[in-house]
Amino acid sequence: MMLGGVKIRSASRRGRTGTDVPREVIPPSALDVESAGRRDFWVALPPTSGSVPHLIPLTVMVGTEAKPGKGLVVFGGTHGNEYEGPVAIKHLVRAIRTEEVLGRIIMVPVLNVAAFKTGSRENSADDGLNLNRAFVKGAGTSPALSSITHRIVAFVRDCIWPHVHMVIDLHSGGEALCCARYVSFTDHADPECAAKREEVARWFGTPLVVRRPIPNAKSGLLIDDAERQGKMTFGSELGWGASVDIRGVRYAQHGVVAAAIHDRQLGGKTLPIDHHLDGTQHLVEQGTEPAIVSAPHPGHYEPLVECGERVVLGQTVGYLHDFYRMDEEPHPIVAATDGFVIAQAWNARVEQGQTVVNVGREVHN
Repeated sequence: MMLGGVKIRSASRRGRTGTDVPREVIPPSALDVESAGRRDFWVALPPTSGSVPHLIPLTVMVGTEAKPGKGLVVFGGTHGNEYEGPVAIKHLVRAIRTEEVLGRIIMVPVLNVAAFKTGSRENSADDGLNLNRAFVKGAGTSPALSSITHRIVAFVRDCIWPHVHMVIDLHSGGEALCCARYVSFTDHADPECAAKREEVARWFGTPLVVRRPIPNAKSGLLIDDAERQGKMTFGSELGWGASVDIRGVRYAQHGVVAAAIHDRQLGGKTLPIDHHLDGTQHLVEQGTEPAIVSAPHPGHYEPLVECGERVVLGQTVGYLHDFYRMDEEPHPIVAATDGFVIAQAWNARVEQGQTVVNVGREVHN
Protein backbone atom coordinates (compact mmCIF):
# COMPACT_ATOMS: atom_id res chain seq x y z
CA MET A 1 0.00 0.00 0.00
CA MET A 2 1.07 3.59 -0.61
CA LEU A 3 0.85 6.16 2.17
CA GLY A 4 1.97 9.57 0.97
CA GLY A 5 4.78 8.15 -1.11
CA VAL A 6 5.74 5.42 1.37
CA LYS A 7 5.30 1.90 0.02
CA ILE A 8 4.34 -0.41 2.88
CA ARG A 9 3.86 -4.00 1.81
CA SER A 10 1.35 -6.33 3.42
CA ALA A 11 2.81 -8.01 6.47
CA SER A 12 2.71 -11.77 6.88
CA ARG A 13 2.37 -12.97 10.45
CA ARG A 14 3.99 -16.37 10.06
CA GLY A 15 6.11 -18.34 12.43
CA ARG A 16 9.21 -20.39 11.78
CA THR A 17 7.13 -23.36 10.68
CA GLY A 18 5.35 -21.28 8.03
CA THR A 19 1.95 -21.52 9.71
CA ASP A 20 -0.08 -18.49 10.73
CA VAL A 21 0.77 -17.32 14.24
CA PRO A 22 -2.40 -16.86 16.31
CA ARG A 23 -2.90 -13.79 18.45
CA GLU A 24 -1.91 -14.79 21.99
CA VAL A 25 -4.26 -14.20 24.92
CA ILE A 26 -2.28 -12.88 27.90
CA PRO A 27 -2.80 -11.01 31.17
CA PRO A 28 -1.38 -7.48 31.31
CA SER A 29 1.53 -8.73 33.43
CA ALA A 30 2.73 -10.92 30.52
CA LEU A 31 2.80 -8.13 27.93
CA ASP A 32 6.23 -7.92 26.29
CA VAL A 33 6.94 -4.58 24.60
CA GLU A 34 10.73 -4.77 25.00
CA SER A 35 11.98 -7.81 23.08
CA ALA A 36 12.93 -7.34 19.44
CA GLY A 37 10.45 -8.44 16.79
CA ARG A 38 6.70 -8.48 16.41
CA ARG A 39 4.08 -9.84 18.80
CA ASP A 40 0.29 -9.85 18.49
CA PHE A 41 -1.78 -10.10 21.65
CA TRP A 42 -5.23 -10.11 23.10
CA VAL A 43 -4.64 -8.48 26.50
CA ALA A 44 -7.23 -9.96 28.85
CA LEU A 45 -8.75 -7.78 31.56
CA PRO A 46 -10.98 -9.69 34.01
CA PRO A 47 -14.70 -8.86 33.71
CA THR A 48 -16.53 -6.76 36.26
CA SER A 49 -19.04 -9.58 36.56
CA GLY A 50 -19.54 -12.92 34.84
CA SER A 51 -16.81 -15.05 33.33
CA VAL A 52 -15.92 -13.49 29.95
CA PRO A 53 -12.81 -11.27 30.03
CA HIS A 54 -12.41 -8.08 28.05
CA LEU A 55 -9.81 -8.69 25.31
CA ILE A 56 -7.86 -5.66 24.08
CA PRO A 57 -6.11 -6.21 20.71
CA LEU A 58 -2.51 -5.01 20.76
CA THR A 59 0.38 -5.35 18.34
CA VAL A 60 3.93 -4.35 19.24
CA MET A 61 6.90 -4.11 16.88
CA VAL A 62 10.39 -3.49 18.27
CA GLY A 63 13.41 -2.76 16.09
CA THR A 64 17.14 -2.87 16.70
CA GLU A 65 17.37 0.86 17.52
CA ALA A 66 14.71 0.81 20.24
CA LYS A 67 15.59 2.76 23.37
CA PRO A 68 14.15 2.32 26.88
CA GLY A 69 11.14 4.56 27.44
CA LYS A 70 11.02 5.62 23.79
CA GLY A 71 8.39 4.62 21.25
CA LEU A 72 5.10 5.51 19.60
CA VAL A 73 1.68 4.23 20.61
CA VAL A 74 -1.49 4.81 18.60
CA PHE A 75 -4.95 4.16 20.07
CA GLY A 76 -8.27 3.70 18.31
CA GLY A 77 -11.67 3.14 19.87
CA THR A 78 -11.18 5.17 23.03
CA HIS A 79 -14.88 5.82 22.47
CA GLY A 80 -16.86 2.81 21.31
CA ASN A 81 -18.77 4.48 18.47
CA GLU A 82 -15.87 6.14 16.63
CA TYR A 83 -14.55 3.93 13.85
CA GLU A 84 -12.01 5.75 11.69
CA GLY A 85 -9.24 5.03 14.22
CA PRO A 86 -9.94 1.30 14.59
CA VAL A 87 -10.20 0.82 10.81
CA ALA A 88 -7.01 2.77 10.08
CA ILE A 89 -4.98 0.96 12.76
CA LYS A 90 -6.31 -2.44 11.68
CA HIS A 91 -4.93 -1.71 8.20
CA LEU A 92 -1.60 -0.55 9.63
CA VAL A 93 -1.25 -3.71 11.75
CA ARG A 94 -1.23 -5.72 8.54
CA ALA A 95 0.72 -3.24 6.45
CA ILE A 96 3.79 -2.21 8.46
CA ARG A 97 6.66 -4.64 8.03
CA THR A 98 8.54 -5.63 11.16
CA GLU A 99 11.93 -5.34 9.47
CA GLU A 100 11.24 -1.67 8.66
CA VAL A 101 10.66 -0.78 12.31
CA LEU A 102 13.67 0.93 13.89
CA GLY A 103 12.38 1.74 17.36
CA ARG A 104 9.13 0.75 19.08
CA ILE A 105 5.60 0.96 17.65
CA ILE A 106 2.58 -0.14 19.68
CA MET A 107 -0.79 -0.30 17.93
CA VAL A 108 -4.09 -0.68 19.79
CA PRO A 109 -6.97 -0.73 17.27
CA VAL A 110 -9.67 -0.83 19.96
CA LEU A 111 -8.79 0.34 23.47
CA ASN A 112 -12.28 0.64 24.95
CA VAL A 113 -13.46 -2.86 24.05
CA ALA A 114 -16.35 -2.72 26.53
CA ALA A 115 -17.92 0.32 24.81
CA PHE A 116 -16.99 -0.98 21.35
CA LYS A 117 -19.12 -4.09 21.92
CA THR A 118 -22.22 -1.94 22.37
CA GLY A 119 -21.29 0.76 19.86
CA SER A 120 -21.59 3.46 22.51
CA ARG A 121 -19.50 6.43 23.58
CA GLU A 122 -19.53 5.30 27.20
CA ASN A 123 -19.32 1.78 28.61
CA SER A 124 -23.11 1.58 28.68
CA ALA A 125 -23.29 -2.16 29.40
CA ASP A 126 -20.82 -2.03 32.30
CA ASP A 127 -20.19 1.07 34.39
CA GLY A 128 -21.60 3.83 32.19
CA LEU A 129 -18.29 5.73 32.27
CA ASN A 130 -16.52 7.67 29.53
CA LEU A 131 -12.97 6.30 29.22
CA ASN A 132 -11.72 9.63 27.90
CA ARG A 133 -12.73 11.31 31.16
CA ALA A 134 -11.54 8.51 33.45
CA PHE A 135 -7.78 9.15 33.55
CA VAL A 136 -8.01 10.43 37.11
CA LYS A 137 -6.08 9.82 40.30
CA GLY A 138 -6.61 6.31 41.66
CA ALA A 139 -8.21 4.86 38.52
CA GLY A 140 -7.89 1.08 38.65
CA THR A 141 -5.99 1.14 41.93
CA SER A 142 -8.56 2.50 44.36
CA PRO A 143 -11.42 0.16 45.41
CA ALA A 144 -13.86 2.95 44.60
CA LEU A 145 -12.47 3.19 41.05
CA SER A 146 -12.21 -0.46 40.06
CA SER A 147 -14.71 -0.87 37.21
CA ILE A 148 -13.63 -1.97 33.73
CA THR A 149 -13.18 1.62 32.52
CA HIS A 150 -10.79 2.42 35.36
CA ARG A 151 -8.94 -0.88 34.88
CA ILE A 152 -8.34 0.04 31.23
CA VAL A 153 -6.82 3.29 32.53
CA ALA A 154 -4.57 1.34 34.90
CA PHE A 155 -3.50 -0.97 32.06
CA VAL A 156 -2.48 2.01 29.90
CA ARG A 157 -0.61 3.66 32.76
CA ASP A 158 1.19 0.53 33.90
CA CYS A 159 1.89 -1.24 30.62
CA ILE A 160 2.08 1.45 27.93
CA TRP A 161 3.22 4.80 29.33
CA PRO A 162 6.62 3.55 30.60
CA HIS A 163 7.64 2.42 27.10
CA VAL A 164 6.62 5.32 24.83
CA HIS A 165 7.20 9.04 24.44
CA MET A 166 4.76 9.76 21.58
CA VAL A 167 0.99 9.17 21.97
CA ILE A 168 -1.60 9.40 19.18
CA ASP A 169 -5.28 9.04 20.13
CA LEU A 170 -7.53 8.80 17.05
CA HIS A 171 -11.06 10.16 17.58
CA SER A 172 -14.06 11.21 15.53
CA GLY A 173 -17.38 12.80 16.43
CA GLY A 174 -19.33 9.61 16.98
CA GLU A 175 -23.06 10.28 17.12
CA ALA A 176 -22.83 13.54 19.08
CA LEU A 177 -20.84 15.99 16.95
CA CYS A 178 -20.15 16.74 13.32
CA CYS A 179 -16.49 17.72 13.18
CA ALA A 180 -14.14 19.36 10.76
CA ARG A 181 -11.37 16.88 10.06
CA TYR A 182 -8.41 17.91 12.14
CA VAL A 183 -5.44 16.68 14.14
CA SER A 184 -4.58 18.38 17.41
CA PHE A 185 -1.32 18.72 19.29
CA THR A 186 -0.76 19.83 22.87
CA ASP A 187 1.06 23.12 23.24
CA HIS A 188 4.38 23.23 25.11
CA ALA A 189 6.15 25.90 27.14
CA ASP A 190 9.31 25.36 25.09
CA PRO A 191 8.76 27.01 21.67
CA GLU A 192 11.05 24.48 19.97
CA CYS A 193 9.06 21.55 21.38
CA ALA A 194 5.79 23.23 20.41
CA ALA A 195 7.04 23.76 16.85
CA LYS A 196 8.06 20.10 16.52
CA ARG A 197 4.60 18.99 17.66
CA GLU A 198 2.93 21.30 15.17
CA GLU A 199 5.11 19.91 12.39
CA VAL A 200 4.13 16.31 13.21
CA ALA A 201 0.44 17.25 13.32
CA ARG A 202 0.63 18.92 9.92
CA TRP A 203 1.89 15.68 8.33
CA PHE A 204 -1.54 14.09 8.77
CA GLY A 205 -2.73 16.30 5.89
CA THR A 206 -5.97 17.53 7.48
CA PRO A 207 -7.45 20.92 6.54
CA LEU A 208 -7.23 22.15 10.14
CA VAL A 209 -4.51 21.69 12.75
CA VAL A 210 -5.62 22.46 16.30
CA ARG A 211 -3.33 23.68 19.09
CA ARG A 212 -4.59 22.48 22.46
CA PRO A 213 -3.75 24.23 25.73
CA ILE A 214 -1.39 22.67 28.26
CA PRO A 215 -3.68 20.47 30.42
CA ASN A 216 -4.64 21.20 33.98
CA ALA A 217 -4.04 18.69 36.75
CA LYS A 218 -7.66 17.52 36.92
CA SER A 219 -8.30 16.68 33.27
CA GLY A 220 -9.34 13.06 32.74
CA LEU A 221 -8.46 12.87 29.04
CA LEU A 222 -6.11 10.14 27.84
CA ILE A 223 -3.74 12.52 26.04
CA ASP A 224 -3.73 14.92 28.98
CA ASP A 225 -2.70 12.07 31.27
CA ALA A 226 0.09 11.21 28.84
CA GLU A 227 1.10 14.85 28.65
CA ARG A 228 1.43 15.02 32.43
CA GLN A 229 3.85 12.09 32.12
CA GLY A 230 6.01 14.08 29.72
CA LYS A 231 4.79 12.49 26.48
CA MET A 232 4.36 14.20 23.10
CA THR A 233 0.61 13.97 22.47
CA PHE A 234 -1.74 14.19 19.50
CA GLY A 235 -5.50 13.85 19.17
CA SER A 236 -7.87 14.06 16.24
CA GLU A 237 -11.40 14.35 14.94
CA LEU A 238 -11.57 12.44 11.66
CA GLY A 239 -15.24 11.84 10.98
CA TRP A 240 -18.70 11.71 12.53
CA GLY A 241 -22.05 9.94 12.53
CA ALA A 242 -20.68 6.59 13.80
CA SER A 243 -19.62 5.80 10.23
CA VAL A 244 -16.26 5.29 8.52
CA ASP A 245 -15.09 8.44 6.73
CA ILE A 246 -12.89 7.82 3.70
CA ARG A 247 -10.69 10.87 4.18
CA GLY A 248 -10.55 10.36 7.94
CA VAL A 249 -9.08 6.87 7.51
CA ARG A 250 -6.61 8.20 4.93
CA TYR A 251 -5.44 11.00 7.23
CA ALA A 252 -5.07 8.60 10.16
CA GLN A 253 -3.04 6.03 8.24
CA HIS A 254 -0.75 8.56 6.62
CA GLY A 255 -0.26 10.58 9.81
CA VAL A 256 0.70 7.63 11.98
CA VAL A 257 3.25 6.44 9.43
CA ALA A 258 4.64 9.96 8.94
CA ALA A 259 4.93 10.50 12.70
CA ALA A 260 6.75 7.18 13.11
CA ILE A 261 9.16 7.97 10.26
CA HIS A 262 9.96 11.50 11.41
CA ASP A 263 10.57 10.25 14.95
CA ARG A 264 12.88 7.45 13.71
CA GLN A 265 10.60 4.69 14.96
CA LEU A 266 10.05 3.54 11.37
CA GLY A 267 12.39 3.55 8.39
CA GLY A 268 11.59 5.01 4.98
CA LYS A 269 10.50 8.35 3.60
CA THR A 270 7.16 10.06 3.24
CA LEU A 271 5.64 12.84 1.18
CA PRO A 272 3.04 15.40 2.24
CA ILE A 273 -0.58 14.88 1.18
CA ASP A 274 -3.75 16.92 0.66
CA HIS A 275 -3.87 20.21 2.61
CA HIS A 276 -0.32 19.79 3.88
CA LEU A 277 0.88 19.33 0.32
CA ASP A 278 -0.92 22.34 -1.15
CA GLY A 279 -0.33 24.69 1.80
CA THR A 280 -4.02 25.19 2.64
CA GLN A 281 -3.88 24.04 6.26
CA HIS A 282 -5.06 26.48 8.93
CA LEU A 283 -3.72 26.46 12.49
CA VAL A 284 -6.40 27.19 15.09
CA GLU A 285 -6.59 27.21 18.86
CA GLN A 286 -8.76 24.72 20.74
CA GLY A 287 -12.14 26.29 21.36
CA THR A 288 -12.80 27.59 24.87
CA GLU A 289 -15.38 29.96 26.27
CA PRO A 290 -16.80 31.96 24.56
CA ALA A 291 -15.85 30.07 21.38
CA ILE A 292 -17.97 27.11 22.57
CA VAL A 293 -21.69 27.94 22.37
CA SER A 294 -24.17 25.79 24.31
CA ALA A 295 -27.90 25.36 23.79
CA PRO A 296 -29.81 27.72 26.12
CA HIS A 297 -32.83 25.39 26.05
CA PRO A 298 -33.76 22.00 24.57
CA GLY A 299 -34.63 22.04 20.91
CA HIS A 300 -33.63 21.09 17.40
CA TYR A 301 -30.47 22.56 15.90
CA GLU A 302 -30.38 23.80 12.30
CA PRO A 303 -26.83 24.53 11.09
CA LEU A 304 -26.32 27.32 8.59
CA VAL A 305 -22.61 26.68 7.93
CA GLU A 306 -20.51 23.60 7.28
CA CYS A 307 -17.90 22.24 9.66
CA GLY A 308 -14.53 23.64 8.65
CA GLU A 309 -16.09 26.84 7.31
CA ARG A 310 -14.66 30.23 8.26
CA VAL A 311 -17.00 32.44 10.34
CA VAL A 312 -16.77 35.90 11.89
CA LEU A 313 -17.73 37.33 15.26
CA GLY A 314 -21.48 37.96 15.45
CA GLN A 315 -22.36 35.76 12.48
CA THR A 316 -25.47 33.61 12.88
CA VAL A 317 -24.19 30.08 12.32
CA GLY A 318 -27.35 28.17 13.20
CA TYR A 319 -30.84 28.24 14.68
CA LEU A 320 -32.24 26.44 17.71
CA HIS A 321 -35.90 25.60 17.10
CA ASP A 322 -38.49 25.00 19.82
CA PHE A 323 -41.33 23.04 18.28
CA TYR A 324 -43.49 23.50 21.39
CA ARG A 325 -43.51 27.21 20.51
CA MET A 326 -44.34 26.86 16.84
CA ASP A 327 -45.06 30.54 16.20
CA GLU A 328 -41.90 31.94 17.79
CA GLU A 329 -38.76 32.79 15.87
CA PRO A 330 -35.93 30.27 16.36
CA HIS A 331 -33.12 31.23 18.72
CA PRO A 332 -30.06 32.37 16.73
CA ILE A 333 -26.75 30.65 17.51
CA VAL A 334 -24.09 33.30 17.03
CA ALA A 335 -20.33 32.91 16.60
CA ALA A 336 -18.61 34.50 19.57
CA THR A 337 -15.27 34.82 17.81
CA ASP A 338 -13.68 34.86 14.37
CA GLY A 339 -12.31 31.51 13.23
CA PHE A 340 -13.30 28.13 11.82
CA VAL A 341 -16.16 25.87 12.90
CA ILE A 342 -14.35 22.84 14.25
CA ALA A 343 -17.47 21.06 15.57
CA GLN A 344 -21.23 21.42 15.82
CA ALA A 345 -24.16 19.26 16.89
CA TRP A 346 -24.69 16.29 14.57
CA ASN A 347 -28.13 15.16 15.72
CA ALA A 348 -30.83 17.78 15.30
CA ARG A 349 -32.27 17.15 18.77
CA VAL A 350 -30.13 18.76 21.48
CA GLU A 351 -30.43 19.10 25.23
CA GLN A 352 -30.10 22.25 27.29
CA GLY A 353 -26.42 22.98 27.90
CA GLN A 354 -25.20 20.76 25.07
CA THR A 355 -22.47 22.16 22.82
CA VAL A 356 -24.04 23.20 19.52
CA VAL A 357 -21.05 24.91 17.92
CA ASN A 358 -17.33 25.20 18.64
CA VAL A 359 -15.23 27.77 16.79
CA GLY A 360 -11.44 27.56 16.72
CA ARG A 361 -9.60 30.86 16.54
CA GLU A 362 -7.06 31.04 13.73
CA VAL A 363 -3.44 31.41 14.79
CA HIS A 364 -1.20 33.51 12.58
CA ASN A 365 2.45 32.58 13.14
